Amino acid sequence: MKFAIDHKSPVPLHAQVEALLRELIEREEYQNGKTLPSEVELSRKLAISRTTVRQAIKKLVFEGLLVRKKRAGTKVAPKPVSSKSNNWLSFSQEMKLRGIPIRNFELHISWVAADEALAGFFEIRKGSKVLKMERVRGKPEEPFVYFASYFHPRVELTGDEDFKKPLYEMLEQEHSVIATLSKEEISATAADAFIAEKLQIPQGFPVLFRKRHVFDQGERPIEYNLGYYKADSFIYTVESTR
Repeated sequence: MKFAIDHKSPVPLHAQVEALLRELIEREEYQNGKTLPSEVELSRKLAISRTTVRQAIKKLVFEGLLVRKKRAGTKVAPKPVSSKSNNWLSFSQEMKLRGIPIRNFELHISWVAADEALAGFFEIRKGSKVLKMERVRGKPEEPFVYFASYFHPRVELTGDEDFKKPLYEMLEQEHSVIATLSKEEISATAADAFIAEKLQIPQGFPVLFRKRHVFDQGERPIEYNLGYYKADSFIYTVESTR
């Protein structure tokens, strides 16, 4: 296999390295336990920085495809991690995995001033402008979730992106921002007038409220997401292993 990437390609270097590593992972010798080339070796052969190589490797480690150990190198993981256990996906990817067709009922993009909660999470000045994305989504016949997502100015979204694409794929492909860590809070609440209108339910109807904090590979905050799910149309499942 030829170790090469196209330095003139519009595809980000880290994405090209990731694709190269995915090819290596499928090779029999690496499936059988052979150690992958080191960061130093890859960066030298590809004429890129170790940081770029490390970015690609970390993503594959996060997906459960690779394992890294000090002084032992990087190897193909013996078993892939199930996406139902400790991995997480965008809403579009979750629904696709479950075979549920999804309809977008509403999509709104705006710029808002960061309140105390946003300023505290993003570590920016209160009142700073942040991009807000609102979406109402559901099955073809009815909506069952309202999302409000806020993005750190560092992500450099313009508002002109195609937000109909899976969010985290778009962030990676168009802005080289890789979401790797999600911290969530889940609680039960009652729909206020705004949520009731969006989800076409009576005011006071039970909803599942999910607050998601999303971070990049350096554990820097990139997204603050609020989701309100119609309680009788959605089940949030968690699997744990010991």
